[in-house]
Amino acid sequence: MSNKIWGGRFAGRPDAILEEINASIDFDRKLAAHDIAGSLAHVAMLEKTGIVAKADAAAIRDALGRIHGEIERGEFRFSRELEDIHMNIESRLAELIGPAAGRLHTARSRNDQVAVDFRLYVRAAIDALDAEIRALQTALAEKALAHAGSVMPGFTHMQPAQPITFGHHLLAYVEMLARDRGRLKDARARLNECPLGAAALAGTSFPIDRAATAKALGFDRPTANSLDSVSDRDFVIETLAAAALCAVHLSRLAEEIVLWASPQFGFVRLSDRFSTGSSMLPQKRNPDAAELIRAKSGRIIGALTALLIVLKGLPLAYSKDLQEDKEGTFDALETLSLCLAALAGMISDLEPDVARMKTAAGAAYATATDLADYLVRELGLPFREAHHLTGRLVALAAKKNVGLEELSLAEMKRLEPRLTKAAFSALGVGNSVASRTSYGGTAPANVAAAAKKWLSALGKRG
Repeated sequence: MSNKIWGGRFAGRPDAILEEINASIDFDRKLAAHDIAGSLAHVAMLEKTGIVAKADAAAIRDALGRIHGEIERGEFRFSRELEDIHMNIESRLAELIGPAAGRLHTARSRNDQVAVDFRLYVRAAIDALDAEIRALQTALAEKALAHAGSVMPGFTHMQPAQPITFGHHLLAYVEMLARDRGRLKDARARLNECPLGAAALAGTSFPIDRAATAKALGFDRPTANSLDSVSDRDFVIETLAAAALCAVHLSRLAEEIVLWASPQFGFVRLSDRFSTGSSMLPQKRNPDAAELIRAKSGRIIGALTALLIVLKGLPLAYSKDLQEDKEGTFDALETLSLCLAALAGMISDLEPDVARMKTAAGAAYATATDLADYLVRELGLPFREAHHLTGRLVALAAKKNVGLEELSLAEMKRLEPRLTKAAFSALGVGNSVASRTSYGGTAPANVAAAAKKWLSALGKRG
């Protein structure tokens, strides 16, 4: 027996292997609610334009509502023989109302049907991700405000560079996440056109109203070209690109949490809610959630790469290759959502060891630049000369295995006679961060103001 949906031209049924590779219902059932929403908008338009009789349209609407309830309650029986979510719903519709169900597919194809379903899914996912990124930004900004003056080492090349504040470090990620939200917002704006009515590839001869279905589904307008409508998935690629970059930002922060929580750093302590133990080593306290976030970024990046490869060689219009657009996308967007929630929880719960961070901030001659700046300001030296002189002082301190602040004034004056005791004020980490008052700098007052500004923008009181 041939496939009852599309098998009129065929005398025999597909091979079992073809059915196995062709079926997508195991994953595209996630589109069920969006498929029904698209069908309701389509049948309303068909009724309004007189293409489908009112009685048939009413029967279709009622049955679609019943099917939606069955799916929500877990009562719907999905069939792999029916290939996908569209055919599963249409088959059940026929069981409920008979031949009238066939009128729903007037002036549409599975090609434009899946395109509209997928746009609805991605749009909803972007909205959910925006809220989750915002929640993480809020957790970071709240922690930043609480630690606007907590000094820690800032690094370049993973070597101590200059003292900064913990709040300043956290706000760097708030800025990154803001750009991630912006990229997702841009992707949402571009995808918000409705392909329904493009049919298989060439449009339809029926007098449909595409503007009406677009409006009913919350789109800004119908897509302008029927070939483009069914054949491109750039809206998914753009969303995955934004998701992948967001995942990279999460991975970087997760990596820092792994480092900070290690005994070698000891900068933060994760709560029991976001730590695990070892089956063998009773002393272990592992930052597994952070490690998993670091790893899961690869799945999201992989989904983007896979879809780019699927699309790169496809001629217009639709090809079955595009069935491979969904599994990776579903997984990537759900994975990003999980990572965002986990990281927001970790940030809210973690407690920094302020004393240890401050001690580390003064190590490895981290205030050497402050001394060079002091020489420029107070002695009028060109910066390059001040840099060279400070380097010689660092070399002397390193040779004696002491900090810069532990050199005697006499030792310093041998290299620069004009130095006075006031030079030592430049070597304190507190003075160092307080002096960085330039816009975007790490001065505690700057950090507190920036954190409050962000919390206000995010709808929280600072």
